[in-house]
Amino acid sequence: MANSHQQSLLRSTPSSSISSKLVLLLTVLPLTLAALAFVLQWRGGITDPTTRWAPPGSQHLFPGMDPSPLSPTAHQHQSSSSDCASLRQGSTPSFPYYHGWKFDDLSNLKPKICITTSTSAGLEQILPWMFFHKVIGVSTFFLFVEGKAASPAVSKVLESIPGVKVIYRTRELEEQQAKSRIWNETWLSSFFYKPCNYELFVKQSLNMEMAIVMARDAGMDWIIHLDTDELLHPADAREYSLRQLLLDVPGNVDMVIFPNYESSVEREDIKDPFSEISMFKRNYDHLPKDTYFGMYKDATRGNPNYFLTYGNGKSAARIQDHLRPNGAHRWHNYMKTPNEIKLEEAAVLHYTYSKFSDLTSRRDRCGCKPTKEDVKRCFMLEFDRAAFIIASTATEEEMLNWYREHIVWGDKDVKMKLLRKGILTRIYAPMVIIQGLRESGVFSSVIASAPTTILKDKFLSSIVSSNSSRAAASESLPSRRIGRSREHQATVRRVLEIESAAFYDAAVPPLSPPGMDDDRLIIEV
Repeated sequence: MANSHQQSLLRSTPSSSISSKLVLLLTVLPLTLAALAFVLQWRGGITDPTTRWAPPGSQHLFPGMDPSPLSPTAHQHQSSSSDCASLRQGSTPSFPYYHGWKFDDLSNLKPKICITTSTSAGLEQILPWMFFHKVIGVSTFFLFVEGKAASPAVSKVLESIPGVKVIYRTRELEEQQAKSRIWNETWLSSFFYKPCNYELFVKQSLNMEMAIVMARDAGMDWIIHLDTDELLHPADAREYSLRQLLLDVPGNVDMVIFPNYESSVEREDIKDPFSEISMFKRNYDHLPKDTYFGMYKDATRGNPNYFLTYGNGKSAARIQDHLRPNGAHRWHNYMKTPNEIKLEEAAVLHYTYSKFSDLTSRRDRCGCKPTKEDVKRCFMLEFDRAAFIIASTATEEEMLNWYREHIVWGDKDVKMKLLRKGILTRIYAPMVIIQGLRESGVFSSVIASAPTTILKDKFLSSIVSSNSSRAAASESLPSRRIGRSREHQATVRRVLEIESAAFYDAAVPPLSPPGMDDDRLIIEV
């Protein structure tokens, strides 16, 4: 019996040995692969895609490139909850140019970039807009304020922020602008004496002219005009940085065109567009033509145009002699045709009609009659006209239904189809950056640090000397504020046309993207 038991053990030994080796192999192999991956990444053999946008030498990931909470990889980063906790405790976020909420070190960056805007918004919109652009490298802001933006509660906070110049729409400002050069030229004249969007367009152009002078005096290299519902998306840059993007622009380029993407709302209850919207409709210039026209019907959804509002982007201009605005979307030069380039990936993200309340707020700012003929005096674009009529004539329930039908992307099948074709795209960087700023207490720190009294900046002194040489030539001209008598002005206009009409094209207005029957297609296709 003992011999037979021994023989049985001997026969089982080979199979036991194989099983032991297999278990050992399955245990060691994953550990070996993990160790190899660690060594390769430590030596730079594997590039982590979430770190490719981090500034050289940075020890932290740039927050704009962190995965969105909605992305498939978000669960892989849940271990960083301690970092979020430290942000809430007030530690410094890992932004490329962040050195405390005041961003004091931005003045030393090259190139120096400024943004000018004309706004009546409140702090809930201006602060995220402003500090997002500080994060990507903008050092100076020229804010032409009126309405809510000029109120004591808002303006005292804006004036306390380093790099911010607040300009109030006072009688002195209007008198100064009545003596400006572009107010007495014909290229802007077709927008005069009209209400609502036309009046805003003229104000923006006049403010841009002043901002050029202020930017030059401040030693700026580039100037950009943006609205406070627009964010720059510097996707062409090696890092998520507008400063880096413009640093790489060749020295012979005078103007950089940013095609605009339009926000695509997925819910009707959006409260904070910058933090809640991640889907955008791409610009015609960033799409293959066959894709654009092939998907045009699905993309417009019965609306007048591919975009709800404008489609001709915004631009950055190099500060140089003889620079002037050419409407709110472009810049020009009195002495030459600017050499311009159009970026292939970077864009302006336009958050238009992103809240249901935008319907009524636009209505409340304009006194036009809600008729198809009268709205043409007030609005340049078809969708704005239709939205104004609905907001002026429909009930709350009817407006909400109209908003869902024309603005909210509720059809998941159509949405997925357009996402696959590239018409729609997801962009998370601005959302994550602004959420990071809010969680780190930047906005609350700005408000808490504002002085209790307002010290209005005497900005006119900085531009009087620049305008004095041309003021004498126009001193006798009457002010052209809307509503004044036009007879004498028309006489002066005809005289000016003889001199300038042959030299200056009309200002570039907000333009819709090409349509299926657009004359521009003959040139572009």
